[in-house]
Amino acid sequence: MNPEQPEPERAGKAEGRPIGRRVLLGTLGLGALGVVTAPAVQKGMEGFLGAMSGKDPTGLTGLLPNGGGFRYYSVTGSVPHKSAQNYRLTVDGLVDKPASYTLADLRALPQTRLVKDVQCVTGWRVPGTPFEGVRLSRLLEAAGVRAKAGAVRFTCFDGAYTESLTLDQARRSDILVALRMQDKDLGHDHGGPVRLYVAPMYFYKSAKWLSGITVTEDVKPGYWEDRGYDVDAWVGKSNGRDDVPTS
Repeated sequence: MNPEQPEPERAGKAEGRPIGRRVLLGTLGLGALGVVTAPAVQKGMEGFLGAMSGKDPTGLTGLLPNGGGFRYYSVTGSVPHKSAQNYRLTVDGLVDKPASYTLADLRALPQTRLVKDVQCVTGWRVPGTPFEGVRLSRLLEAAGVRAKAGAVRFTCFDGAYTESLTLDQARRSDILVALRMQDKDLGHDHGGPVRLYVAPMYFYKSAKWLSGITVTEDVKPGYWEDRGYDVDAWVGKSNGRDDVPTS
């Protein structure tokens, strides 16, 4: 759900424990410090976070960015690895033509490149981050969405994380099923080989390790919405924040 650092991710473990939005935002108010402070301070902060994360049962320290811009985070203790040989993305639910895509199938489709700022709901931002992939709207169109559909639910192969968008949101041109980030193929620590990228919303909407797209009648709150975050997560217009929009 969160941005990355060129170094391997230190995964936090939340154990499915509910954490209110106010508590989380208060705990992570120092997040911007890892992006804007001087290199010496960044190094000290990174060492502190590394030591603390091993003793943090909530995994919240994994949400703080370190000096390179992104620190990745998982809500589970471990996540299976998927390769080009065994990765599958299913599209099902209220559709006429359910489908299963391999990584090669997705790469063969027309690709869209977006370069936008990434905004975390905890307050820090990483500017000009390129994402490339297939527009979600293209996969929905190919599946033939039924008339009574009103939303899309996303599931992930970590076995825990979920997200949702309204159907109108999912059909926007700046919502991608992303295969590349920062001009590189998505690696495992980046949520690869495939992740969701929701450019105009806070980054928790951009679910990593994407495995399923299910068209539903109504929006179903995702992992962090069940823990206090807003379902409609427009940057600067939700979660009590007034950040500059990312798109």
